[in-house]
Amino acid sequence: MARTSKNLPAEERKTVIVETVLSLAAEGKPSDITTAAIAERMDLTQGALFRHFSTKDAIWKAVLDWVGKKLFARLEKAAADASSPMDALEAIFLAHIAFASEHPGAPRLLFSEFQRTEESPVRSLVHSLLGRYHQRIVSLLEEGKKVDEVDPALDSPCAAALFIGAIQGLVLQSQVAEDHRDIILNAPEVFSIFRRGVERREGI
Repeated sequence: MARTSKNLPAEERKTVIVETVLSLAAEGKPSDITTAAIAERMDLTQGALFRHFSTKDAIWKAVLDWVGKKLFARLEKAAADASSPMDALEAIFLAHIAFASEHPGAPRLLFSEFQRTEESPVRSLVHSLLGRYHQRIVSLLEEGKKVDEVDPALDSPCAAALFIGAIQGLVLQSQVAEDHRDIILNAPEVFSIFRRGVERREGI
């Protein structure tokens, strides 16, 4: 549950607004979230809300900025503790799944933005985050080739898309089932299937 104290410094109040949006997104359709609903959950007026963010899109951008920073910090920490590129990929995969389980509103919000057809700064930010993520996975796969962990003939961009798609599939299934435990339980086996598809085979 997001904090609701009215007597907070500006930056901390912004963080609470972000937490509130993620909480609401975890409970229902992100596209249905209004500034009135955010203000009501925080026990504020909409005027107080707009003193921190001038528009609803500005709120959404702040939420996605928060998600991006927190997620990438989690992923980079997981990768830094790994002993090889393939182990780093596994650590990133499992860390991302854990993040999605802990913050179910985050993937709901991202999926919602993907469904928007009109261009906007928020949609551009989502594409930027996805592009950065994709390139990080490609880089690790290429590092894996250099140390003979990954099949040298592998199409790394396609494999990176498969990696991201596997995470998205697990997250979507957990949301449909409304049971976030399954996403944690199934993640290691799903990654092992990915690993077998990309790793270098003996004698090749």
